[in-house]
Amino acid sequence: MAEKPYVDKEKCVGCGTCVSVCPVGVFEIKDGKSVVVNPDACIQCRACEASCPQKAIEVKE
Repeated sequence: MAEKPYVDKEKCVGCGTCVSVCPVGVFEIKDGKSVVVNPDACIQCRACEASCPQKAIEVKE
């Protein structure tokens, strides 16, 4: 099973870093929080996970 990014809404501050670093457009900012809008596009590069200043993103199964 492919790994997918998960956003912890409690930790997310909507900074948009994940949107900027994701090479395949998995994220969008909606209502001030990051939302996974295209999970099937995720290539498991973990750039979002590594770049999130709030540690609000985890790539998991």
